Amino acid sequence: MHSFDFKNRTAIVTGGAQGFGLDVAKRFLKSGAKVFIWDIDEKLLKSAIDEEKNPNLFYKIVDISNYQDVEKNVAEITSKTNIDILINNAGITGPTGPLWEYDVDMWNKIVQINLVGTFNCCRAIVPNMIKNNYGRIVNVASVAGKDGNANASAYSSGKAGAIGLTKALGKELADKNIAVNAVTPAGAKTRILDQMSKEHVQRMLSKVPRGRFLEIHEFTSLVCWLSSQENTFSTAAVFDISGGRSTY
Repeated sequence: MHSFDFKNRTAIVTGGAQGFGLDVAKRFLKSGAKVFIWDIDEKLLKSAIDEEKNPNLFYKIVDISNYQDVEKNVAEITSKTNIDILINNAGITGPTGPLWEYDVDMWNKIVQINLVGTFNCCRAIVPNMIKNNYGRIVNVASVAGKDGNANASAYSSGKAGAIGLTKALGKELADKNIAVNAVTPAGAKTRILDQMSKEHVQRMLSKVPRGRFLEIHEFTSLVCWLSSQENTFSTAAVFDISGGRSTY
């Protein structure tokens, strides 16, 4: 396993209480970073803290869809330290179904978390990165944002928006030592699959030439490189990790 140097770096990982987010947080910690995991599930957050027992791991209950909540928590952190790394990982898939039958409130909630939540975190944190002329942002999108998944219009739209946001923000910050990139994983062995029907999960798997779901540690390795000082040139880009599914 490649070793990264995150000593003296502070990272925020949204949706950090489980799955992708927690695995990334653990790898950051092993590499010397101070990590704040944000989530809305207090039980899972406390479980993660108890499991790791690392003095450099902190948690906050944060609703990323609420800008005031995000701004308040960012202010608390930046009053004591800089924020060097932001992993916008929090997201929900929601139920599956045709667009013309999709629950309007649920559609709005999914886009609010997957797209607006990403905007909120970037909006609140980027000024601190500009001030210190350093930052690494990784937005967790999805192949659904590139390809569009039938019966998942809200999720596909939210993740497509996150890709567009990444490209725009990356260009806005390109003259600074701040990199903004997106990753587009295919289906992975996380609890997010539990939100989908078995038929939808099987349909996702059938599209992957590798013939299997993404392993969490494979995802984490890519995110860690994008978050490191080694990534000095790539920005406003989309890094595919779909097992051959995506064609661009």
